[in-house]
Amino acid sequence: MQHDIHDLTRSTDDVVIVGGGLAGLFCALKLAPRPVTLISAAPLGHGASSAWAQGGIAAAVAEGDTPEAHAADTVAVGGGLVDAAVALGIAREAAPRIHDLLAYGVPFDRDLDGRLAVGREAAHSARRIVHVRGDGAGAAIIAALSEAVRRTPSIRLMEGFVAEALLTEDGAVTELQLRDAGNPAARPLVLASRAVVLATGGLGHLYAVTTNPPEASGSGLAIAARAGAVIADPEFVQFHPTAIMVGRDPAPLATEALRGEGATLINGNGERFMSARHPLAELAPRDIVARGVFAEIAAGRGAFLDARQALGARFATRFPAVHASCIAAGIDPAAQAIPIAPAAHYHMGGIAVDARGRSSIDGLWAAGEVSSTGAHGANRLASNSLLEAVVYAARIADDIGGRTVPRPARLPDALVMPRAGTVDAAEVKRLRAAMSAHVGVIRDGDGLAQAVRHFARLERKAGHGALGNMAISALLVATAAWTRRESRGAHCRSDHPAENPAPAQRTMTTLAAAREVAESLDERPRPRIAQSMIA
Repeated sequence: MQHDIHDLTRSTDDVVIVGGGLAGLFCALKLAPRPVTLISAAPLGHGASSAWAQGGIAAAVAEGDTPEAHAADTVAVGGGLVDAAVALGIAREAAPRIHDLLAYGVPFDRDLDGRLAVGREAAHSARRIVHVRGDGAGAAIIAALSEAVRRTPSIRLMEGFVAEALLTEDGAVTELQLRDAGNPAARPLVLASRAVVLATGGLGHLYAVTTNPPEASGSGLAIAARAGAVIADPEFVQFHPTAIMVGRDPAPLATEALRGEGATLINGNGERFMSARHPLAELAPRDIVARGVFAEIAAGRGAFLDARQALGARFATRFPAVHASCIAAGIDPAAQAIPIAPAAHYHMGGIAVDARGRSSIDGLWAAGEVSSTGAHGANRLASNSLLEAVVYAARIADDIGGRTVPRPARLPDALVMPRAGTVDAAEVKRLRAAMSAHVGVIRDGDGLAQAVRHFARLERKAGHGALGNMAISALLVATAAWTRRESRGAHCRSDHPAENPAPAQRTMTTLAAAREVAESLDERPRPRIAQSMIA
């Protein structure tokens, strides 16, 4: 049910959920019949990264597979930073969450005997990925949950609004400031609530080459950080190795499941290049594959995904979404290799949360990509993200379900912040270029220092609107990457190429700490920074 904004009181004892992706929708449904206000920047079914997920959901539901094996695979690829207890807990809750999704109408693929069909993806030791029509899991899940949300009378839906600021008092949430997504110069709306769930997605669109929609610009991370929340592991950004390079922004994705079905990676000379880099070749962990693809492109040989032999004429029926993207760009993947490049895909970092999804701010929960649970460590295992989103959304609903949320005692007398004005497109373009150039697949100290200075200046200049929030998220990633002087998981430093046992622990930081790093870099003479970055 959709409600006009004028019907909404500015003070509510509803649970306020920000985000119309998988985590937000699932949490709202799990809280029913408790009153919920669900805020989505785009109309439901649009603008959510989870709607674009092609891989599916990892779950040990096949005969012979176990949650323990799933958790072990998760730990193995996480660069020594996965919280093993968190990984095991998520794996054990996978089966009941899959059954929840089935109950909400998600049409997961089944085999001839009627059992859930499972596929294999990189670094999984078993076939345990449940799909929908091969590569359509994300879209099908979001469509089913969106329809369920619209049918649920306890969910008050506000589409077309973005969260711009989170207000706190004595370390607790008090208000949320919203802005009309289509009119950044409009008067903001302040919604007072003592229970807020952020499910705003990731920050992939801060990069010039990304698989993420424009809504994934780090807004939730930024508003939580501005309010003082602890942020975990922001330096760890996963780059999908096989984005289809046909000049589109965001770049279409060639799902990892293609390689699971036997597609190979070749360079412009027709040579496979992953076999020499890792025993698992094309099915090596994503960070290794991304660096392999990046290296071929950097060397001028180019990189391509070749499914001609593995799939051929079956491509269109097995992977219709990828096939459609290729055909639209004039590529027939049954007869031609697909040009690819690594693209910003998933953020392992986010708002630090505990096992119940609680942040360091009282009354603020976070789920999905905006959060950091410890499940992914330095490198996410394929298809674990949608699983983590539904597991934590359900836990948050359970945690909130037994609480009485007090109605806020007061409403603000004045606007928290002035009208934001239109976003400077040229500044956004420069920010995205700086992230790709200096905070991308391969990083080094000089480039990171340059990026940190740029984002810090931009934050001070941009103020509290959308551009300021983008600058904050970029600053958090860049400062943590500059501080971690080693290579681990998805974080690769060319000037510190080896893992260092000393920092084999998760990063916990704040916006204040990130600003201190930026100030320290501003105070240093530039040549000395370059010297200090050489290992």
